[in-house]
Amino acid sequence: MDFSLSTEEREVRDWVRTFVQRELMPLEQEVLRRERRGEPGLTSDELTALQLKAKESGFWGVQTPEEYGGMGLSAVMTALLEAELGRTFVPFRFGGAADNILFHANDEQKERYLLPTISGERKSCFAITEPGAGSDAKNIRTTARKDGADWIINGEKTFITGGNEADFVMVFAVTDPEKGANGGVTCFLVDRDMGWKSEPIDTMGEWGPASLVFDNVRVPESQILGEEGQGFALAMQWIGRGRYLLPARAIGSCERLISMAIEHANTRETFGAPIATRQAIQWMIADSGVELEALRWLVLHAAWQVDSGMDSRHAQSIAKLYGGIKANEIVDRVLQIHGGMGYTRELPIERWYRELRLLRIYEGTDEIQRRTIARNLLKGHVKIGGALG
Repeated sequence: MDFSLSTEEREVRDWVRTFVQRELMPLEQEVLRRERRGEPGLTSDELTALQLKAKESGFWGVQTPEEYGGMGLSAVMTALLEAELGRTFVPFRFGGAADNILFHANDEQKERYLLPTISGERKSCFAITEPGAGSDAKNIRTTARKDGADWIINGEKTFITGGNEADFVMVFAVTDPEKGANGGVTCFLVDRDMGWKSEPIDTMGEWGPASLVFDNVRVPESQILGEEGQGFALAMQWIGRGRYLLPARAIGSCERLISMAIEHANTRETFGAPIATRQAIQWMIADSGVELEALRWLVLHAAWQVDSGMDSRHAQSIAKLYGGIKANEIVDRVLQIHGGMGYTRELPIERWYRELRLLRIYEGTDEIQRRTIARNLLKGHVKIGGALG
């Protein structure tokens, strides 16, 4: 069993680490100032410029298949990349990506939606969550009624990532109420100029979700993504596309936070000695270090299962649950070690505190992950001992 990185994995990781240090970290203070004023940390033009700079070195569409101009990186390599990006709170992501379910588009739809999204000409969003259907995605109430050769969509979606910026949406609507999620939900590709509207939702963090409203939005039959009635399966494929990537980014955040705690503990003195000599501080740093390493291997194990063609959903749920809980505990300890300064906005700790809290909610709450893990164990879908059992 070899836990070392391959030469390629190490080179990819090191390039991204250098990019983060040289291009992103110097922007942190300005990002904090802007966010304190209620402005985006990066403008759209600034994000695009950074993405194009990365593209010059070949970093474009990291998980996009090579046939579409992407890098086609493995799950493990992508997890390593996300961990490096997590070292900063600057809201950067590599360009050249498209939602995985867009690859189910027909040839005409690929020309109109998939390829322009990969190239960066278009922006999409995924809309299934509703005011009354969050964790219980089967409870969606948005409807699509057939009217001649068209469909009429009515309903509201909420907490939609990218919904304020997107020019088209992959929206899920009930097309057969009797069948519901079992063959009665359809996914539609709907351009903004077809009539849907978005409103920003103010949150405790810098995540900027939207509420989308569909009021008699008319779309032609050609806008169905995949097959009529098979939308719920597409939705689950989107949701399960890579839960390991969320805690992967938290690895980088926790590495940076623990490093800040260590530096502060070694330089901050109380009663004539550095606080690093206090057992209470030592134990907080020790616990954080252990939990970080456990999270790292849970994430990489889930990613390894993806690359091995195994059913990785159970491992991903474990990584997502553990990562959300422990990342929040780690940032809380780091804030405590910094005392009053940690609570101010002069340091980025409180910024990470708010950001990491979201990890326990979106793309499957802690409670949903526990439900999944318990169900798999109780029904014998997985065995104690896992892949090595």
